[in-house]
Amino acid sequence: MKTYRKKLTGLYAITDASVTDSQKVILCVEQALRGGARVIQYRDKSSNHDQRLETCFALLELTKEFDAVFIINDDINLTMETKADGIHLGRDDISLSEARKKLGENTIIGISCYNRFDLAELATKEGANYIAFGRFFPSRTKPDAVTAELGLLERAKQELDIPVVAIGGITAENGGRLIQAGADMLAVVDGIFGQTNIEAAAKQYRPLFS
Repeated sequence: MKTYRKKLTGLYAITDASVTDSQKVILCVEQALRGGARVIQYRDKSSNHDQRLETCFALLELTKEFDAVFIINDDINLTMETKADGIHLGRDDISLSEARKKLGENTIIGISCYNRFDLAELATKEGANYIAFGRFFPSRTKPDAVTAELGLLERAKQELDIPVVAIGGITAENGGRLIQAGADMLAVVDGIFGQTNIEAAAKQYRPLFS
């Protein structure tokens, strides 16, 4: 897993769950990767399993081509079938310990911790490979999500030896302060996939990580 740790940094692009057309998703992800995305998370809870499986295999190949990391949102069967790099879990999903039993030690497991440092501490102790806090700014994707404070990132950087993701309303203009506070990755949905030129939108985040 240490080989993955150095890859858990940079722009973390999360696909728009409202876009379910496989070819469109694949094209959008390719543009995000060309723009510099280092991690791709696939979110789709509406399409049938076979369609999602086909999409995931294509995205896995794409991310390999760009030496990026491919994460699937909360679907453990899809993660196992495709041998994706990892899975991201929220509070209503399978437990971290159960996921680890099924997926093994070499699969990345990321955990949503919202605005709670205690969840981050627990996830770290249980062997998560990264944790995510947010939302930090008003979000079109999840407008009702709880608000997280910058202090969470600062504390995580000081107390937890684990990569940290910030999520929620992040733009190229406001993301810098999150990285300064301690975020290793910036997770973005609308700021990339909601833009007309996805590649150009992704490129705007590059200077933040240099």
